[in-house]
Parts: sequence; C-alpha cells; structure tokens
Amino acid sequence: MTTPGDTINRLRTTIGRVIRGKADAIELLLVGVLAGGHVLIEDVPGVGKTTLAKALSRALALDFARIQFTPDLLPSDILGTHALTPSDGSLTFRKGPIFTHVLLADEINRASPRTQSALLEAMSEEQVTIDGITMGLPAPFVVLATQNPIDFQGTYPLPEAQLDRFVLRFALGYPEEDDELGMLADRRDSDPLATVAAVASGDELRQLAARARRIHVETRVARYLRALVARTRTHDDVALGVSPRGTLVLYRACQARALLVGRDHVIPDDVQELAVPVLAHRMQVTEHARYGGKATTSVIADVIESVPVPA
Repeated sequence: MTTPGDTINRLRTTIGRVIRGKADAIELLLVGVLAGGHVLIEDVPGVGKTTLAKALSRALALDFARIQFTPDLLPSDILGTHALTPSDGSLTFRKGPIFTHVLLADEINRASPRTQSALLEAMSEEQVTIDGITMGLPAPFVVLATQNPIDFQGTYPLPEAQLDRFVLRFALGYPEEDDELGMLADRRDSDPLATVAAVASGDELRQLAARARRIHVETRVARYLRALVARTRTHDDVALGVSPRGTLVLYRACQARALLVGRDHVIPDDVQELAVPVLAHRMQVTEHARYGGKATTSVIADVIESVPVPA
C-alpha cells in the first residue's frame, strides 16, 4: 500500500534527477505546492528555474503552460479572448494559457502592472472573470513565477498585493562542482527532463495537501508563530509588516513541511526554517534601514532571535 511518504519520496527523487544538488529548493517547492499556493523563484538566468517547473508538472502528470512576460504582453494574452466565427458571426471564447494546472510565469516582472494584475484573481480564488463571466480554473492550479533579481532595466516591480499571494520565495543558486559536472554528464547525449515519467497524479497531490491541513499544531507553537509575525509589524526597521494572510500561509507551510519530513505535528524548527522564504517578500524595510544595507532577511533573523522559543 502506497503511503504519503512513498509518494513524497518518489517526487523528490524524480525531480532531483533533473535538478542536481538542489534538495532544499525542491523541498521548498513541494512545501509551497502542498500549502495550496504559488511559488516565486528569484534567481539569475540559466540556473534551472524553468526546468524545475517542467519537472514538477511531468512528475505529477499535470498540464503545463509557459508565458514569457514582456512589456507588450496583454491581459487577454493570459486569460483568453472572444474571437469572431466568420461562418455565423458568433463570438467564441478561446481560453488563454492560464487554463492549466501548472503555469510558469517567466520573468513576471517584465510585464506591465495591468498585465500582472490579470493573475490576481486566479492566484487567490482559482478562477478568472472575463467580460462579466466567471470561469473556474483546473484543479490543482499552481503559478510558478520567476524573476531576475539583478536586471531591473525594463521591469515593473511586483506590487505588495501580488507578492502576498505567493506562498514563498526562494533562489536556486549555482550548483556545486560535483553537481555541475554531473549535469554535464547527464546531458551529454540527451536531456533528463525528456525522460521524466509521472510518479504521482493531481489527485494524489490534492490528497497530500488535504493531509497536510490535518497536521497538528499545538497552541504554544501557534502562539510562537503568531508572535514572530507580530514582531515584524513593530520592528524599528520595518515600514510594512507581514499581513494576517502571511500568518495563515506560514501556518500552512509549516504543516506541509512537517508532512514532508514525516512528522504528524509542527515544531518551532519548522517555523524558523520557513520564516525567511515565507515572510521576507511580504515585508518592506524603512528607507533608513534600506540605505544602511539592511534587508528583510536580516530583520527576520533579528525577530527569530528576539522572540522566545516555547519549551
């Protein structure tokens, strides 16, 4: 009989064959998906962001669509549009690429704010409204967005409302020497991505996500989690603290992490491990702190150090 642990291990192994040496990134990706949300991967070009998204969709036998965000991209290019049928003069709705299971929003910050906003309803409610008609999206629906943290020319920073809809943000980083050499060997004759076979299904993913919601969180751990979030709202270096949505997302992410490591309950270590990827992009530091070189990650480190860990 297949257990949740078996399914999780198969996913880890399958994706890990394509993205070498990035177990932590794969773990965060699975946390984001099992927490029922979307993931922002922020890193330089060429480190495997697109490959990671494709590997996830193939390992789960999910439909995949990729949108290259550019300044001239329109909301209708994402959502779809009504097209005229010449034979009878009627209008037929042609679905856009958003009607999929896994949507890769590549270089999402290169599109205008108007186009970026086309994703807000979909990411929050798993539906889109076009010409007054609301249509549901396939389930599960996951947005994996990428952006380059170095190149800001011709980009539009993501607004706080959109950043808040991503469960977590992380970077892949460069591979270690052995992993990069292994990548060269893997791709000598073919692409490992082409051989990825489904090891789970969308239904199994939904079952895992539902199981994660049932992971136990003791009151003392929930109070600790909430205390960390609350401290971001009063910290001297913070201009905008974490919203209540951030509290809920951190709670669910901790449940997902506990499931991934085979525990039936959340511990303070889960909260500390996920505080940066879940909370850092939901905050803004003051101008004084920013000019002093202090980032949100440093603030979270301060917060973790200042809030007592429950016994």
